[in-house]
Amino acid sequence: MTSEQSKRPLARLVPGGARAARGKLRRRLEAAVRLIAALTIVGGLYSAYAPGVGRAEDVPTLSDAAKHGKEIYETSCITCHGTNAQGVQGRGPSLIGVGSAAVEFQVNTGRMPLARQEAQAQRKDPMYSEKDAADIGAYIQELGGGPQLPSAESLDKDVKNAQADAKTLAHGGELYRVNCSSCHAFSTGGGALSSGKFAPTLQHSTNRDMYGAMLTGPQNMPVFGNNQLSPDDKAAIIAYVQNLNKNAQSDPGGWNIGRYGPVPEGLVIFLVGIAALVFATLWIAGKS
Repeated sequence: MTSEQSKRPLARLVPGGARAARGKLRRRLEAAVRLIAALTIVGGLYSAYAPGVGRAEDVPTLSDAAKHGKEIYETSCITCHGTNAQGVQGRGPSLIGVGSAAVEFQVNTGRMPLARQEAQAQRKDPMYSEKDAADIGAYIQELGGGPQLPSAESLDKDVKNAQADAKTLAHGGELYRVNCSSCHAFSTGGGALSSGKFAPTLQHSTNRDMYGAMLTGPQNMPVFGNNQLSPDDKAAIIAYVQNLNKNAQSDPGGWNIGRYGPVPEGLVIFLVGIAALVFATLWIAGKS
């Protein structure tokens, strides 16, 4: 076999191998194109049928009142309660879930903004109006939800109706003695608690103050939800307290001795009353 004849099979093999390599490459490119096309179609269909997915879910649309409340919040509250009311460790708790009721109670009683860190927030003249407090509460409500106060008109009407009904008023007194008097005293004058804390007097509290306190449980006070004390029960308690405070102004029991409580009253009774009885007994004995 000549050298020229031996080269012919090799010449036939080389072009066929090149064609096979080109065909394999073409198949791979076609598969890649088909995959990209399929992904594009699926992505387009998903975007068409779920147009809201790309919108930020953590940026809710706020009402006008909540927008105004947010402005106030970012001026006076954000340093302690943090961005989006999530709280700042060592400064202030999270407000997510406390509701507008807690915000309105704290702001309307002047406890917030807090003047300084101490055992208990003190009641003082409020920094903001009731409308501003309601707007801050609306912002916190729309941000995280929570308990809400009834309108001032409906609450005042319920309390007035409870005051007009002797049976409801007596029921409110019973509920107050069972649930409230252990801390706020029978005369609503308040009392000392542990660790420098205290139950404040109720003699200057409004209807909404007391309702908000029962609903949210500020400081050491427990929460009295509607499953524990119904709205009618709360109105009856408020009616009893307001009736008690109104009568206390005239001191129907006589000399109030500063309203310091039963211990000073007992001491006065002992020192004055018993001493008077002893002198009266000695005087009678001397005359006889």
